[in-house]
Amino acid sequence: MRELILKMSISIDGFVSDLEGRNRWMFGGDAEAKAWSVETLWTAGLHIMGSRTFRDMAAHWPTATDMFAPPMNEIPKAVFSRQGQAILTSVKTARDDAGAGTGTASSAALQPGAGSWAQTHVASGELAAEITALKAQGGKPIIAHGGARFARSLVAARLIDRFVLLVHPVALGNGLPVFSELAAPMSLKLERARAFPGGAVARVYRAA
Repeated sequence: MRELILKMSISIDGFVSDLEGRNRWMFGGDAEAKAWSVETLWTAGLHIMGSRTFRDMAAHWPTATDMFAPPMNEIPKAVFSRQGQAILTSVKTARDDAGAGTGTASSAALQPGAGSWAQTHVASGELAAEITALKAQGGKPIIAHGGARFARSLVAARLIDRFVLLVHPVALGNGLPVFSELAAPMSLKLERARAFPGGAVARVYRAA
């Protein structure tokens, strides 16, 4: 059975975005931190996310050319949504828009693996049951990306096996947390940590 990893950037005071969902503070110029993040993404056999994050990513990654695009496009994905298969219509719209006004076919701007977004597995059932079924498929780990509400649900249900957190040197004062719905304290074991030149620190915890 494969493990479920929650990979998120987080402020030093425990928030993954501000109250409006903005998180530009996490996009710095630290090349080592970015390389570490990309390396971590490539360890996944499946990326999972909530519906809002899926729409945002499906609109962005198929035509993106930065270093994060290959693992995000080429690795299979699952979206958790009560909409069912209807949520995949947003992928078709994004692909159609990619070539709009260019005078070329819409596929011209698409990157390798972009078609995987239209083949995303849609999980519409009960959260724990869906996660259990995905874990039982075996293979490389599952990496969960959020957003904040989806991540909170996974944490509250204690479905996460490992937490891979990139802690940024910024305090937001207020924002969206991921540990706020725990019914009781959660004990974690620090497996490793790595500091980067830009001030961010990667911390990997396993559920105790």
